[in-house]
Amino acid sequence: MAVIILGIDPGLANTGYGIVARRDGRLLALDGGVVRTSEGDAPQQRLAALHAALDALVGEHSPDAVALEQLYFGQNARTAFAVGQARGVAMLVAGQHALPCASYTPQQVKGAVCGSGRADKGQVARMVGALLGLAAPPASDHAADALAVAVCHANRAPLAAAIAGGRA
Repeated sequence: MAVIILGIDPGLANTGYGIVARRDGRLLALDGGVVRTSEGDAPQQRLAALHAALDALVGEHSPDAVALEQLYFGQNARTAFAVGQARGVAMLVAGQHALPCASYTPQQVKGAVCGSGRADKGQVARMVGALLGLAAPPASDHAADALAVAVCHANRAPLAAAIAGGRA
């Protein structure tokens, strides 16, 4: 049986998504890309478009979990608010489908796929390509980051569940 994870790199203008499955101990990329919203639209319209796109992805792929990249606070406040709103939409979609939703810092994601929390975007994309057996690294940094978030969750979730079960 496969476990399917929807990884999300949130943003108002560009939200990366990556669908990863773990089958027989192997990680496979099922889908990946970017949801783009129009700068000319009002923020609520952009968030509604993001919601519709993420909801459609959940409907199409039936993931078992959603994994989000946490907000990086080094950005300016306007960007931070927009990313926070996009994260909220992604969490809402997960909640509407009763999917568990986990969050990982950029350093945790980079560490999970590259072995270093200081890896650059190019290194993340190359490692995602290698780990998932892709013919080439993802063309979009947003898609690469989202696939990396899904890989991070695929590798961390079983251990977290085992630890939580041991405490119960």
